[in-house]
Amino acid sequence: MSNKSIISTEKAPAAIGTYSQAVKVGTTVYMSGQIPLVPETMEVVTESFEAQAVQVFENMSAVAEAAGGSLADIVKLTILLSDMGHFAEVNSVMARYFSEPYPARAAYAVKQLPKGVDIEVEGIMVTAG
Repeated sequence: MSNKSIISTEKAPAAIGTYSQAVKVGTTVYMSGQIPLVPETMEVVTESFEAQAVQVFENMSAVAEAAGGSLADIVKLTILLSDMGHFAEVNSVMARYFSEPYPARAAYAVKQLPKGVDIEVEGIMVTAG
């Protein structure tokens, strides 16, 4: 597949496994899940759920920009939460980063996330070219 390119930026956490930050095929960008890691230190944000969610969307924004777009170009998000009790707060934080029309979205509570974090978000983005 010759139109596949790997997206990588130092402004988001380095991949900590057998995956890329994002893969672009044509104008579609498949973004790997981001957890609340600070890119410069690779340390997990722990002070609050809100701080974790903010770091995740900042990381996603950096990957989106590296792929030639922005969060406004995301068409689908999948949000994984440690507890559905965080649902209202993730909506509140998301409202800081997204405006209408909002992307399609699914949100799930899962048993466990990498490094014991409370949120992971992945997305699909479509760029202009």
